[in-house]
Amino acid sequence: MFEQTFKNIDDILHKDAGCGSELDYVEQTSWVLFLKYLEDLERDKQTAAQLSGKSYQPIIEEQYKWHVWAAPKTSDGKIDHHQALNGDDLKDFVDHKLFPYLKKFKADASSPDTIEYKIGEIFSELKNKVQSGYNLREVLNLIDGLRFRSKKEKHEMSHLYEAKIKNMGNAGRNGGEYYTPRPLIKTIVKVVAPEIGHKIYDGAVGSAGFLAEAFEYLKTSRELTTKDVETLQKSTFYGKEKKGLACIIGIMNMILHGIEAPNIVHANTLAENLADIQEKDRYDIVLANPPFGGKERAEVQQNFPIKTGETAFLFLQHFIKILKAGGKGGVIIKNTFLSNTDNASVSLRKQLLESCNLHTVLDLPGGTFTGAGVKTVVLFFEKGTPTKKVWFYQLNLDRNLGKTNPLNEADLADFVAIQKTKADSANSWTLNIGEIDPATYDLSVKNPNRNDDVQYRNPQDIIAEIARLDAESAAVLTKIRGLL
Repeated sequence: MFEQTFKNIDDILHKDAGCGSELDYVEQTSWVLFLKYLEDLERDKQTAAQLSGKSYQPIIEEQYKWHVWAAPKTSDGKIDHHQALNGDDLKDFVDHKLFPYLKKFKADASSPDTIEYKIGEIFSELKNKVQSGYNLREVLNLIDGLRFRSKKEKHEMSHLYEAKIKNMGNAGRNGGEYYTPRPLIKTIVKVVAPEIGHKIYDGAVGSAGFLAEAFEYLKTSRELTTKDVETLQKSTFYGKEKKGLACIIGIMNMILHGIEAPNIVHANTLAENLADIQEKDRYDIVLANPPFGGKERAEVQQNFPIKTGETAFLFLQHFIKILKAGGKGGVIIKNTFLSNTDNASVSLRKQLLESCNLHTVLDLPGGTFTGAGVKTVVLFFEKGTPTKKVWFYQLNLDRNLGKTNPLNEADLADFVAIQKTKADSANSWTLNIGEIDPATYDLSVKNPNRNDDVQYRNPQDIIAEIARLDAESAAVLTKIRGLL
C-alpha cells in the first residue's frame, strides 16, 4: 500500500510545474507526510491521556489540524468534497496561512528538544512548491490513506522513506550527498557497537542514516526498560547538518523511525572553533560519512590547527576533538587520505595515530557509492591511546558494483565476522606502526596476501595469437563462400 501510494504521488508531482526532480519529490512528500504523521501522533497521545485519566493539550490549533483542512470527512469516512479545499483556495491556505502558522512554532517552543520546535524548524526551511492546488489535493487524498499508528506501519513507512532518499541520491544533482548505502552503515554500526547510555553523534548528518540505524541497533540490543526508551528518545542521538533540505530530511527520517523530537540542528559543524570544544560537548560515539572534495573558506580553516581546504579532513579533526577519552569512531573517508603526501594529510595521519588507536581500516571497492567515482575506506578508531598496529581488510568482490548491482550485507559478512579476532586472511593483514615511515606516516592499502600484478604477455605470443585467429577467420569465410 505504502509503496504504490509513493509511486502515485511521484507521478502527480512529476506533472506539476513546481517540481522538477527527485529532490523536489522527496521535499514535498516530506512536509505532507509529516503533517499526517502529526495528526496520528496527536490522536495516540490523546487516547493515552484519556486512558490514564489525564487531560491532553493539543499541539496544533483546530483549524490547522489535518482532519479539518486536509481531509474533512463525511459520516461514512470518505473525503467531504464540499468542505475540502481545492485549487487556488487550497494553495492560498497552505502558502499564506498554514506555513506561516507552523513556522512560528520555532520561536514559541520551550526548547529545541521538543516536537514543537521541530515543527517550526521544518516549516521554516521548507516551502510548498506544488503550483497546482488540484495536484496538491490529489497528494493530500493519497497521504490521508496512510496510517502511522502501529509499529508495523511505522517500520514499513520508515523503510520506504529510506528508499525515496536512495532514489534521490541516484538521481544525481545534490542527492548523492544525502545517501550512504544502508548495508555499509549497518556494518559500521555493528563494528562500533554502541550501547544504551552512549551519546552518538554525526556532525555531517545528511539524511540521518547513521543515527537511524544506530537507533534500530540499540532497540534490539536488549529488553528495553522505560528508562532505556526515554534515554533513546531524548539523550542518545545528536546531529548537525549545513544544508537546509538535508537537515529536514534527516529530522523526518528520525521521526519516521520513531524518535519524536530528534536532536538534529541546522548548523555548519566546521564553523565551530576546535579550541572552544569542552568536555561537556563531547560524545561517546562518532558515526559519519563527511562530504569530501569541498573547498572550505579560509576563515573556516582558521578554526582548525591543521589548515586544509579538504572538507573531510576538517571533519576528521573535529571528530577526533569531540570524542570523549575512550570514545569510538566509525568514519568514511577517501582512500587517498591514507597515502597523500601533502602537509595536511601527513599531519592529520600523525594526529590520528598518536591520539587514537586506529585499530581497523576497511578498504571498499570502487562503485560502493553510486555515481561518486571515488574509492573510500572506513576508519575505526578509539580515542585516548596511540596506535600500535592497524588491521586492514580489503573488500574484494567478484562483481562490479553499480546502481543496478549495489553493495549488500552479504558482501560485508566476512569482514564483520573476522574483524572480531582481526585474523589474517586472503583479504586481511596487520600493519605494525613501527614499520611505517615516520616522515610520511603512509598507511597505503597494500595487501601482502594477494598477487594482483598484471601478467603481461610476450609480444611474440600476441603476434602468433593474431595469426592463428586470422587463419581461423579466413577458413570460416572460405566455408561460407562454398555454401553460397
